[in-house]
Amino acid sequence: MRNSFVHLDFRARDRIEALWRAGHEQQEIAVILGVHKSTVSREIQLRKKEGGEYRADVAELKASVKRSNSKHQGMKIERNQELRKHLVSELKQYQSSECIAGNMQEKGMVPRVSSDAIYRWLRSAHGQRYCRYLCTKRYRKKPHRNAPERHMIANMSSIHNIPANPGLITEGDIFLSPRKVSRTSAVLVVWRETKLLKGDLVKSLSPVHTTRVMKKIHFENKSDVMILDQGGENREHEKFGVGTAFCDPASPRQKPLVENSIGQLRRWWWPKGTDLSKITREEFQEKIEIMNNKYKKSLQYRSANEVSRMHGILSAN
Repeated sequence: MRNSFVHLDFRARDRIEALWRAGHEQQEIAVILGVHKSTVSREIQLRKKEGGEYRADVAELKASVKRSNSKHQGMKIERNQELRKHLVSELKQYQSSECIAGNMQEKGMVPRVSSDAIYRWLRSAHGQRYCRYLCTKRYRKKPHRNAPERHMIANMSSIHNIPANPGLITEGDIFLSPRKVSRTSAVLVVWRETKLLKGDLVKSLSPVHTTRVMKKIHFENKSDVMILDQGGENREHEKFGVGTAFCDPASPRQKPLVENSIGQLRRWWWPKGTDLSKITREEFQEKIEIMNNKYKKSLQYRSANEVSRMHGILSAN
């Protein structure tokens, strides 16, 4: 069984230097420090200066350099060529790091690595050439902005508590103007069964504005439960006129349809950086209706409006 140990710190090295200069033997120094005599012997032999003098500051520097060079990013992947070859092959098929790691775990592959380990390898000098196969093409970790103020939402029900047959499910979200340009935003709701898209522009993300739009949408159209994220704009969710369930923190994948709809609106008409305050409500609703009248393969090449009428969602149409 391997004995437990701790690394010598600068205080211990400073004591070794003082005791060594005072003429104490290595065994005596080891007893005073409470370590094995070979620890003191190796420390003095490996860390002393070329002239034979032992200095605590020099020894601390040498130890820090050795420790920093003992490991490197992606070391496990670089040491196992079969694992490395598998990762490169999957990346060239444009698989994400999360999916590669999940697939390896599902198949019980040994050895395997986590998605974080894959990203660390990709951002190192060894794997950076394969970053071009990532969706973001990002060679460095995205810097974190200052986190917005967190708001406590009362009486939240988790998405995991939705019953097996909940009825008509909707997903709600917002998309924004650049923060430095405008506070105008858009509130969107998407029906899972029919891909129907509804929404409106709001002056800001104040819960008052969000509540007004949500109440109007769910008064005019049939829905049984809506999935939301934990943004402060949803603090008045109990007034939305529909049952609500909240995603886990930082989990947009739990409401993929509304995220995809926002992406389509940005690709077709309002790319990132668009100031939504310059868009009229009439133009916004016109583009929403264009989306609802597009044929979709997932709906057997029918439009969201057609399928929604069949489900009795559109009460006004």
